[in-house]
Amino acid sequence: MQASVIRRSVDLSTFPNLVVIILGFRVRRLRGIAALLGIGKGLRQIELDPPPGLLSSEQFLFALNHIGIRQYWRDLESLEAFTRSEPHSRWWRDFLRDSGGAGFWHESYSRQGMEAVYIDMPGPVGFDRFAPERKPTGSFMSARRRMAAG
Repeated sequence: MQASVIRRSVDLSTFPNLVVIILGFRVRRLRGIAALLGIGKGLRQIELDPPPGLLSSEQFLFALNHIGIRQYWRDLESLEAFTRSEPHSRWWRDFLRDSGGAGFWHESYSRQGMEAVYIDMPGPVGFDRFAPERKPTGSFMSARRRMAAG
């Protein structure tokens, strides 16, 4: 006798501005482990006290040295407010100054568009595997502007 398969779906109509963001953090050098442990503390805090607009967050492994986080945000405004607040803004500023032997990337997806950024990654991942490169300068520094252009 064959087991029956349970098929489910969801109604996303109440989330017209939903943004899904996939983040990756890849240890490139031994000192990148310390950077990974630092971001892990921040992720734990987000899990314990979710910022406004964060609907869900999941962690997973791409490889032993490459962790992933998938987050679902109510809208781009909520995500932007979080990225501009502490502790995220401090972490991002510090990471851009010194990546600590690690690479970081994110890709955002919404009905309004898609966007991505890659920092100190040792090789292409995601959109970077097939899409032409565009330097994140000028208006293209903003995730909102990249999303509108994509």
